[in-house]
Amino acid sequence: MSLWEAIWKSIVLGTVQGLTEFLPVSSSGHLTFLQRVLGYDLAGGGMMFTNIMLHFGTLISVCIVFRKDIRNLFRKPFITLLMLIVATIPAGIVGLLCNDYIDAAFAGKQGMLYLAICFAVTALMLLVTELVAKNRKKHTELGWKNSIAMGLMQTVALFPGISRSGSTIFAGTVSGTKPEKIAKFSFLMSIPIILGSFAVEMKDIVFPAEGAALALGVNEIVGMLVGVVFAAVSGLFAIKVMLKIINKANYKWFSLYLVLLSLTCFWLDALAVL
Repeated sequence: MSLWEAIWKSIVLGTVQGLTEFLPVSSSGHLTFLQRVLGYDLAGGGMMFTNIMLHFGTLISVCIVFRKDIRNLFRKPFITLLMLIVATIPAGIVGLLCNDYIDAAFAGKQGMLYLAICFAVTALMLLVTELVAKNRKKHTELGWKNSIAMGLMQTVALFPGISRSGSTIFAGTVSGTKPEKIAKFSFLMSIPIILGSFAVEMKDIVFPAEGAALALGVNEIVGMLVGVVFAAVSGLFAIKVMLKIINKANYKWFSLYLVLLSLTCFWLDALAVL
């Protein structure tokens, strides 16, 4: 891949990543879909590494918007910090054990079919979330029950096509948490997951297993760094939009979009186009 081709493709991926990371439509699912459309080589661990690097760009936007909340995590009595750590453990364990298998499955021949199923699942979750949110009269403060539920649902979002923000908002809403608390905690939950995934991927790059060299060249890496910048900028915009959406609990249009995207993936799989 030439340098300019790598740059413009990464700009597209970075912008989409930034927008879809915080909107409940699955950023990893969109990246997997676009990487197929744009002709990326999805083998050799390159797909997972590229996705994580672009997620790192959105991590920058989270840290900017929620910088005060991040500072408050490290002030006594540290309850929110502890809840954040506990909520991260399930996804961390499953990610370490299963990420390679998930990466291989979605990079394989049936990857589009798996994407179609996962997009449909997210669409259903969003519909349920809106129904519950608009019919709930009382809300509770964020507690251990709510945070653990959100942490467990974040584990499901390891599958591309299952929205991380959508699944955690679903869990928080069903468990009765206040919308503003759901939003902040959901966004803060992305920080340890992205950092942990980044650390694991960097370890594999610095100390690769025999025969497991990363399938990315210099041009792809340069382009990916440009994508990180675009992911951070578009992520700032998406966070502002999502904070308003959570308060209004208006998810049906995202659900409709995901249904259409799911049908597109089914169609492409049936035709064996990608």
